[in-house]
Amino acid sequence: FMLMNTGKQIQHSKHGLLTTIAWGMNDEVMYALEGSVFIAGAAIQWLRDALHLIDTAEDSAYFASKVGEGHDVYVVPAFAGLGAPYWDMDARGAIFGLTRDTGKAHLVRATLESLAYQTKDILSAMEQDASIALKSLKVDGGAAANDLLMQFQADILNTTVERPAVIESTAMGAAFMAGIQAGLWQLHDVKENRKVAHQFNPQMGESTRTKLYRGWLKAIERTKGWAG
Repeated sequence: FMLMNTGKQIQHSKHGLLTTIAWGMNDEVMYALEGSVFIAGAAIQWLRDALHLIDTAEDSAYFASKVGEGHDVYVVPAFAGLGAPYWDMDARGAIFGLTRDTGKAHLVRATLESLAYQTKDILSAMEQDASIALKSLKVDGGAAANDLLMQFQADILNTTVERPAVIESTAMGAAFMAGIQAGLWQLHDVKENRKVAHQFNPQMGESTRTKLYRGWLKAIERTKGWAG
Protein backbone atom coordinates (compact mmCIF):
# COMPACT_ATOMS: atom_id res chain seq x y z
CA PHE A 1 0.00 0.00 0.00
CA MET A 2 1.12 3.53 -0.76
CA LEU A 3 -0.51 6.64 0.67
CA MET A 4 -0.09 10.32 -0.06
CA ASN A 5 -1.37 12.81 2.52
CA THR A 6 -3.54 15.38 0.75
CA GLY A 7 -4.49 17.41 3.82
CA LYS A 8 -7.91 18.42 5.08
CA GLN A 9 -9.66 18.38 1.71
CA ILE A 10 -11.05 15.19 0.17
CA GLN A 11 -9.20 14.51 -3.08
CA HIS A 12 -11.12 12.28 -5.49
CA SER A 13 -8.96 10.35 -7.92
CA LYS A 14 -9.27 10.42 -11.69
CA HIS A 15 -6.38 8.00 -12.15
CA GLY A 16 -7.41 4.75 -10.48
CA LEU A 17 -6.68 5.49 -6.81
CA LEU A 18 -8.81 5.37 -3.69
CA THR A 19 -9.63 8.26 -1.36
CA THR A 20 -9.24 7.38 2.30
CA ILE A 21 -8.92 8.90 5.76
CA ALA A 22 -5.30 9.21 6.85
CA TRP A 23 -6.22 9.90 10.47
CA GLY A 24 -8.62 11.78 12.66
CA MET A 25 -7.44 13.60 15.77
CA ASN A 26 -8.68 16.50 17.89
CA ASP A 27 -11.83 16.84 15.77
CA GLU A 28 -9.70 17.25 12.65
CA VAL A 29 -9.61 14.76 9.78
CA MET A 30 -6.73 14.38 7.34
CA TYR A 31 -7.26 12.64 4.02
CA ALA A 32 -5.03 10.65 1.69
CA LEU A 33 -4.89 9.07 -1.74
CA GLU A 34 -4.23 5.35 -1.55
CA GLY A 35 -2.90 2.89 -4.09
CA SER A 36 -2.79 -0.84 -3.49
CA VAL A 37 -0.64 -3.46 -5.22
CA PHE A 38 -1.96 -7.01 -5.06
CA ILE A 39 1.40 -8.80 -5.26
CA ALA A 40 4.54 -7.08 -3.97
CA GLY A 41 6.53 -8.85 -1.27
CA ALA A 42 4.57 -12.01 -2.05
CA ALA A 43 6.43 -12.14 -5.37
CA ILE A 44 9.64 -12.79 -3.41
CA GLN A 45 7.84 -15.62 -1.60
CA TRP A 46 6.93 -16.99 -5.03
CA LEU A 47 10.61 -17.08 -5.98
CA ARG A 48 11.32 -18.96 -2.77
CA ASP A 49 8.37 -21.30 -2.32
CA ALA A 50 7.11 -21.99 -5.86
CA LEU A 51 10.19 -21.67 -8.06
CA HIS A 52 12.79 -22.55 -5.38
CA LEU A 53 15.23 -20.04 -6.88
CA ILE A 54 16.19 -18.73 -3.44
CA ASP A 55 16.25 -20.29 0.01
CA THR A 56 15.32 -17.17 1.96
CA ALA A 57 13.88 -13.79 1.07
CA GLU A 58 17.22 -12.24 2.06
CA ASP A 59 18.92 -14.25 -0.73
CA SER A 60 17.13 -12.12 -3.32
CA ALA A 61 19.51 -9.19 -2.83
CA TYR A 62 22.56 -11.43 -3.30
CA PHE A 63 21.40 -12.94 -6.59
CA ALA A 64 19.99 -9.66 -7.90
CA SER A 65 23.37 -8.01 -7.33
CA LYS A 66 24.89 -10.38 -9.92
CA VAL A 67 22.99 -8.56 -12.68
CA GLY A 68 23.71 -4.96 -13.58
CA GLU A 69 21.08 -2.32 -14.22
CA GLY A 70 19.73 -1.97 -17.72
CA HIS A 71 19.01 -5.64 -18.39
CA ASP A 72 15.95 -6.38 -20.54
CA VAL A 73 14.07 -8.89 -18.37
CA TYR A 74 10.75 -7.89 -16.78
CA VAL A 75 8.59 -9.87 -14.38
CA VAL A 76 5.00 -8.68 -14.01
CA PRO A 77 3.66 -10.42 -10.87
CA ALA A 78 -0.01 -10.07 -11.78
CA PHE A 79 -0.84 -13.39 -10.11
CA ALA A 80 -4.16 -12.03 -8.87
CA GLY A 81 -4.69 -9.42 -11.56
CA LEU A 82 -3.41 -5.85 -11.45
CA GLY A 83 -4.33 -3.44 -8.67
CA ALA A 84 -3.93 0.33 -8.69
CA PRO A 85 -3.90 2.20 -10.94
CA TYR A 86 -4.92 -0.41 -13.57
CA TRP A 87 -7.61 -2.49 -11.80
CA ASP A 88 -7.54 -5.34 -14.30
CA MET A 89 -8.70 -8.58 -12.70
CA ASP A 90 -8.10 -10.47 -15.96
CA ALA A 91 -4.38 -9.63 -16.11
CA ARG A 92 -2.00 -12.49 -15.40
CA GLY A 93 1.65 -12.75 -14.44
CA ALA A 94 4.26 -12.89 -17.18
CA ILE A 95 8.00 -12.76 -17.86
CA PHE A 96 9.31 -10.77 -20.80
CA GLY A 97 12.69 -10.35 -22.43
CA LEU A 98 14.04 -13.88 -22.00
CA THR A 99 17.09 -14.86 -24.04
CA ARG A 100 19.46 -17.80 -24.00
CA ASP A 101 21.63 -15.89 -21.53
CA THR A 102 18.84 -15.31 -19.02
CA GLY A 103 19.47 -17.04 -15.70
CA LYS A 104 18.26 -17.21 -12.14
CA ALA A 105 19.83 -13.90 -11.18
CA HIS A 106 17.93 -12.08 -13.94
CA LEU A 107 14.60 -13.49 -12.77
CA VAL A 108 15.32 -12.62 -9.14
CA ARG A 109 16.37 -9.08 -9.97
CA ALA A 110 13.44 -8.50 -12.32
CA THR A 111 11.04 -9.69 -9.63
CA LEU A 112 12.57 -7.34 -7.09
CA GLU A 113 12.41 -4.47 -9.55
CA SER A 114 8.72 -5.14 -10.18
CA LEU A 115 8.01 -3.87 -6.66
CA ALA A 116 9.65 -0.55 -7.48
CA TYR A 117 7.95 -0.25 -10.87
CA GLN A 118 4.53 -0.82 -9.31
CA THR A 119 5.29 1.89 -6.77
CA LYS A 120 6.15 4.27 -9.60
CA ASP A 121 2.86 3.44 -11.32
CA ILE A 122 0.98 4.53 -8.22
CA LEU A 123 3.13 7.57 -7.56
CA SER A 124 2.60 8.85 -11.10
CA ALA A 125 -1.17 8.61 -10.57
CA MET A 126 -0.92 10.36 -7.19
CA GLU A 127 1.09 13.25 -8.55
CA GLN A 128 -1.43 13.76 -11.33
CA ASP A 129 -4.41 13.63 -8.96
CA ALA A 130 -2.99 15.78 -6.16
CA SER A 131 -0.68 18.03 -8.18
CA ILE A 132 1.90 17.33 -5.47
CA ALA A 133 5.47 16.44 -6.42
CA LEU A 134 6.96 13.84 -4.11
CA LYS A 135 9.95 15.11 -2.13
CA SER A 136 10.78 11.79 -0.45
CA LEU A 137 9.29 8.34 -0.03
CA LYS A 138 9.02 6.88 3.46
CA VAL A 139 9.10 3.09 3.29
CA ASP A 140 8.35 0.31 5.75
CA GLY A 141 7.75 -3.43 5.89
CA GLY A 142 10.01 -6.40 5.30
CA ALA A 143 11.00 -5.48 1.74
CA ALA A 144 12.35 -2.16 3.00
CA ALA A 145 15.29 -4.04 4.54
CA ASN A 146 16.60 -4.87 1.04
CA ASP A 147 19.24 -2.27 0.19
CA LEU A 148 19.36 -3.15 -3.50
CA LEU A 149 15.60 -2.76 -3.86
CA MET A 150 15.57 0.53 -1.94
CA GLN A 151 18.33 1.95 -4.12
CA PHE A 152 16.51 0.90 -7.28
CA GLN A 153 13.32 2.42 -5.85
CA ALA A 154 15.11 5.74 -5.36
CA ASP A 155 16.58 5.50 -8.86
CA ILE A 156 13.36 4.70 -10.71
CA LEU A 157 11.38 7.36 -8.80
CA ASN A 158 14.22 9.87 -9.00
CA THR A 159 13.57 10.82 -5.40
CA THR A 160 14.99 10.14 -1.95
CA VAL A 161 13.84 7.00 -0.15
CA GLU A 162 13.90 7.05 3.67
CA ARG A 163 14.06 3.83 5.67
CA PRO A 164 13.19 4.26 9.34
CA ALA A 165 15.00 2.60 12.22
CA VAL A 166 11.80 0.65 12.92
CA ILE A 167 10.39 -0.74 9.67
CA GLU A 168 7.17 -2.07 11.24
CA SER A 169 5.44 1.29 10.90
CA THR A 170 1.90 -0.07 11.10
CA ALA A 171 2.41 -1.46 14.60
CA MET A 172 4.33 1.62 15.71
CA GLY A 173 1.66 3.95 14.32
CA ALA A 174 -1.10 2.09 16.15
CA ALA A 175 0.91 2.28 19.37
CA PHE A 176 1.53 6.01 18.95
CA MET A 177 -2.14 6.72 18.24
CA ALA A 178 -3.17 4.75 21.32
CA GLY A 179 -0.58 6.58 23.40
CA ILE A 180 -1.76 9.99 22.20
CA GLN A 181 -5.37 9.07 22.97
CA ALA A 182 -4.35 7.88 26.44
CA GLY A 183 -2.47 11.10 27.08
CA LEU A 184 0.99 9.51 27.21
CA TRP A 185 2.33 11.47 24.23
CA GLN A 186 1.65 14.53 22.16
CA LEU A 187 1.75 14.64 18.37
CA HIS A 188 5.18 16.30 18.38
CA ASP A 189 6.54 13.32 20.35
CA VAL A 190 5.73 11.08 17.39
CA LYS A 191 7.70 13.27 15.00
CA GLU A 192 10.66 13.46 17.38
CA ASN A 193 10.76 9.69 17.92
CA ARG A 194 10.80 8.78 14.23
CA LYS A 195 14.40 8.01 13.31
CA VAL A 196 15.68 7.56 9.76
CA ALA A 197 18.16 4.69 9.65
CA HIS A 198 19.21 5.08 6.03
CA GLN A 199 18.56 7.43 3.15
CA PHE A 200 18.82 6.26 -0.45
CA ASN A 201 19.44 8.94 -3.05
CA PRO A 202 18.89 8.52 -6.82
CA GLN A 203 22.02 7.74 -8.80
CA MET A 204 20.58 6.57 -12.13
CA GLY A 205 20.80 8.68 -15.27
CA GLU A 206 17.58 10.03 -16.75
CA SER A 207 17.97 8.20 -20.07
CA THR A 208 18.36 4.84 -18.28
CA ARG A 209 15.42 5.56 -16.00
CA THR A 210 13.19 6.44 -18.93
CA LYS A 211 14.24 3.37 -20.92
CA LEU A 212 13.64 0.97 -18.03
CA TYR A 213 10.24 2.33 -17.13
CA ARG A 214 9.14 2.40 -20.76
CA GLY A 215 9.93 -1.31 -20.92
CA TRP A 216 7.87 -1.93 -17.79
CA LEU A 217 4.83 -0.15 -19.20
CA LYS A 218 5.16 -2.20 -22.39
CA ALA A 219 5.21 -5.39 -20.32
CA ILE A 220 2.18 -4.27 -18.29
CA GLU A 221 0.13 -3.66 -21.43
CA ARG A 222 0.80 -7.21 -22.64
CA THR A 223 -0.47 -8.81 -19.44
CA LYS A 224 -3.83 -7.04 -19.48
CA GLY A 225 -7.02 -8.96 -20.20
CA TRP A 226 -5.22 -12.31 -20.50
CA ALA A 227 -7.92 -14.29 -18.69
CA GLY A 228 -10.82 -12.36 -20.20
